Amino acid sequence: MYSNKDKNKETAKELTAIHPDVVDELQATVASDELITLIAETFHVLGDPTRLKILYLLVKHSCCVRDLAILTGVSESAISHHMRILKDRRIVTQQREGTTIYYSLSDHHLAPLFQEAEYHADHVYRELPDHPYA
Repeated sequence: MYSNKDKNKETAKELTAIHPDVVDELQATVASDELITLIAETFHVLGDPTRLKILYLLVKHSCCVRDLAILTGVSESAISHHMRILKDRRIVTQQREGTTIYYSLSDHHLAPLFQEAEYHADHVYRELPDHPYA
């Protein structure tokens, strides 16, 4: 039995491109299916408002579960659950100091991603025109 992905590839092979040069150029530069899947999973994890709020806080400073619970207004148990998901996706890391575990971003790629998302949201909210990148 075929998956939808297999059906889509089969259908795509049957089609004739309107702009074959563009199709060839894009096929040569498109990310692998594995990378696309990883990116989609990352955006899925970032799609939860509580996790997003946690990550915004961790951009500024590492925090423990108790402090994150206070800052987000959710239970410590809920924070721990979110942290497990973020850790499993390698978005955050943990460091133990005595009996307290502190969480921080695993790398600094999220900060510019958040900034771009804010720019996009601001443009949508204020109905601003798009602007080109330099």
